[in-house]
Order: sequence, then structure tokens, then C-alpha cells
Amino acid sequence: MDLRKLKTLIDLVSESNVSELEITEAEGKVRIVKASPTPALPTMVMAPAVTPVAATAPAAATPAVTDATTPAAAAPESASGFVVKSPMVGTFYRAASPGAQPFAEVGQKVAEGDPLCIIEAMKILNEIEAEKAGTVTQVLCENGQAVEFGQPLFVIE
Repeated sequence: MDLRKLKTLIDLVSESNVSELEITEAEGKVRIVKASPTPALPTMVMAPAVTPVAATAPAAATPAVTDATTPAAAAPESASGFVVKSPMVGTFYRAASPGAQPFAEVGQKVAEGDPLCIIEAMKILNEIEAEKAGTVTQVLCENGQAVEFGQPLFVIE
């Protein structure tokens, strides 16, 4: 990776609210992690990972943290159909502009390659296309919602 490109990425991470960035290219993989200004945050993150085995109370707290992402991922898995997942972290938009019609509605038939939504990441609008043909049975995200990598967005049957 070009040194200038790497410096630009470091500057973007340091000036933004992003705490971690990982990029994989043909030349290799780069991971940039912003150091936290307060030591209390890393302590809170590490405590649930170490304590659940030894104590009962933290073990009860740990599922609450992991369950925040698990139900969203588990619910579509139990549903029949193909789950379209987010390929990146960003902001989910159902339409190209605020007043426009959504790309995909529940009950709408889509072909492979049809646009389903847009995910904005680092001021870049990324169109997410259907990987399978079928009928959209569920829309799992709200317009303007922040989404994570691998988060379910749609169910197509």
C-alpha cells in the first residue's frame, strides 16, 4: 500500500468518530485503531470478556451486550429465504434521495443485481444489489439507521 494513502487513512481515522478501520487490498491488509483518550473504556470492554467464566453476575451482563447484535442476526436466520447482509459499516438508506421511492419494498420481486438499498460509508454512497432473485419478504433496517458489517438487511424468498 502506498505510504501517502496510508497517511491519509490515518488522518481520516484520527479526525473522525471512527475508532477502528480495516482495509484489505491485493497488496495486503491494513488495520488502524484509534487509541482511546480515557483508560476507563478499554477496562469496561475487557472486563466482560475475562469475568463471565468466574462469576455469575457478569455472565448475566455479558449476554445483554452480545444479545444486542444477536437477535438481529438470529431472527432472519430462522426465517426461510436468503438473507442479504451488509458488506460494510455505514448508514442504511432505502432510497436514492429523501423524497424518492425505496429501491425495494416488502412483496416486491427483485432480480439478481437489482438495487436494494444504499449504504453510505465515509461520504461514499454504495449501492447494495440483490445477490439472488426472488421476492422481498422482510426489510430489517430503518432508513437512516447505522449498520454494521454482516448485519442482516433484507430477506428474499
